[in-house]
Amino acid sequence: MARLKKGGPRRNAEGARASPGSPLCDVVAPRPRLLLVGINPGLNSGATGHHFAGRGNPFWRLLYAARLVPELFTPEEDQRLASFGIALTNICPRTTRTAAELTPMELAEGRRVLARKIAKLRPRVVAFVGLSVYQAFFGLKKSGGAGPKPERVVGARVFVVPNPSGLNASYPGFADKLVWYEALRAFVEA
Repeated sequence: MARLKKGGPRRNAEGARASPGSPLCDVVAPRPRLLLVGINPGLNSGATGHHFAGRGNPFWRLLYAARLVPELFTPEEDQRLASFGIALTNICPRTTRTAAELTPMELAEGRRVLARKIAKLRPRVVAFVGLSVYQAFFGLKKSGGAGPKPERVVGARVFVVPNPSGLNASYPGFADKLVWYEALRAFVEA
């Protein structure tokens, strides 16, 4: 488990505390152009206290290659996303080896908390990072794959990008995922 900094709980660049039960701080941007929503922190993210910190996880390279950010970030620079109008959170704060370890109660509570975060942040676009987090939020059995979705959340348009994990067999290669991150950039800019 990540250690808290001396002097109190971890805070993000905006001064917000880490979510209860989570070693990660949300990336908070005022009225972001984009809110990225993951399912929950993996073991490396939990250990380091930074989003998408798994070795080999191409999340940060995908954001850069798709031109969602102008430079390549490391996980340790996750809070810098806010300066580009991008916020980042997870539907569930608990660190697990796989998302399959999350309980239905955790997902239900995560939906409520996420809905409040979206209402407070008022992003233009909510992008779910993975089909499973999109399905969990909207209570869907199937989702029709990545891409733009018909739902809106507090007026925000909705998009789904593939989970960048190497465990994602539906989108096995970097190029398979990049297509959708580039489509997200076009969706955000539209």
